[in-house]
Amino acid sequence: MDIVYSIAEVREKISEARIRGLSIGFVPTMGFLHEGHLSLVRESRKHTRYQVMSIFVNRMQFNDPKDFDAYPIDLERDFKLAREAGVDLVFVPDEKEIYSDRKTYIDMDIFTDHLCGSARPGHFRGVFTVVGKLFNIIQPDVSVFGQKDIQQAVSIEKMVFDLNFPVKIIISPTVREEGGLAMSSRNKHLKEAERKSALVIYRGLQKAEEMLKTGERRWETIRAEMGKIIASGNPRSIDYITAVSYADLQPVSKMAEKSVIAIASFFGATRLIDNMIIEIKGDGVTCIY
Repeated sequence: MDIVYSIAEVREKISEARIRGLSIGFVPTMGFLHEGHLSLVRESRKHTRYQVMSIFVNRMQFNDPKDFDAYPIDLERDFKLAREAGVDLVFVPDEKEIYSDRKTYIDMDIFTDHLCGSARPGHFRGVFTVVGKLFNIIQPDVSVFGQKDIQQAVSIEKMVFDLNFPVKIIISPTVREEGGLAMSSRNKHLKEAERKSALVIYRGLQKAEEMLKTGERRWETIRAEMGKIIASGNPRSIDYITAVSYADLQPVSKMAEKSVIAIASFFGATRLIDNMIIEIKGDGVTCIY
């Protein structure tokens, strides 16, 4: 596995891979890797032959400078995990390498002014800008994103389409801990009691699936039952339990065709998110979560 720190170096390595006839897979990360990240690499390996991972803690997507300063960094651990997962090239730029004199941004308000975007103003502009830059630098054939961050993943799909990036986006199902809690770097902040209580999020999604598969389509009816289950875990607060269209992430009142149920809730000081993708064809219902 090669480790590079500059744009020139990463482009040179990728050019060498292209000359060898290898297709390029790319997984962007902020490091502090966990099984969720590694599952994205494994998914990328199904579709491409040369795996690139970036590790860059992107200041632009943090609303609170304290959160940026507190973000955990352990590069040696990350390199070990990346190597074991089959990564061929790790790109570890510093801030100056990525943002020498930033004056150009990518923004998509219609996709990001609600859900997590309403609680984190400017966050998605930072995400889209850095991902767009990384796509230009690396020029992958395939890039894999996790379903857990569904607003990010669907918005990046749309960005790629609108800006004609020649990259296929794959959204990989959420990886879960025992009991169903979605894997996240944030989970390390949970106290044991909070972690146990947070399992109600997964149980809420299970209830939604049960109701959908027995014919319920009215969102408010489904939401009410999910809300009871999630409230039973005594979260500090619930940011949202909502249903949106997969196509544009706008709210829906009835579950039809392809949609997303999304949840955000605080357990202790930790904000947790989760979701389920629903596809309805006739009487058939497929739930991915």
